Amino acid sequence: MRKDIEFHPVTGVKLAIANETAEGEETWGVYIINKNLISLKTLLITSRGYGEIDGIPKKTSVMRHMIEELAPESKARIEPIHPQLFSLNNEFWVSYYILDQIFDKKFIFVEGSMREENLSYIPELDLYGVLHA
Repeated sequence: MRKDIEFHPVTGVKLAIANETAEGEETWGVYIINKNLISLKTLLITSRGYGEIDGIPKKTSVMRHMIEELAPESKARIEPIHPQLFSLNNEFWVSYYILDQIFDKKFIFVEGSMREENLSYIPELDLYGVLHA
């Protein structure tokens, strides 16, 4: 049972939504960044969007992703994200193992957080975007 599992605090793992614009075509992607000096194993990531658009409740489908291993001090692209979804809350639930310990954290990019004034340079990606730690 979940209540019997001991979850440890997540450190050294960040999520970013970054602008991947190339050759005039604007695209955005969601990335996970491992700043730890040890590999993360069996990463399970769920993503969903929810909120209101023009006063009407909206929610996206739940997407599930698995990454077998994320090397120390590395990154991985999780999924593309369409800018229309920036008007919703975008939630990413990340679970992974380090050795035999499980770690778990929810990252939420709240509605409106993807404004141009919030974008900053993310050196790990060599892109501009919003970083969530």
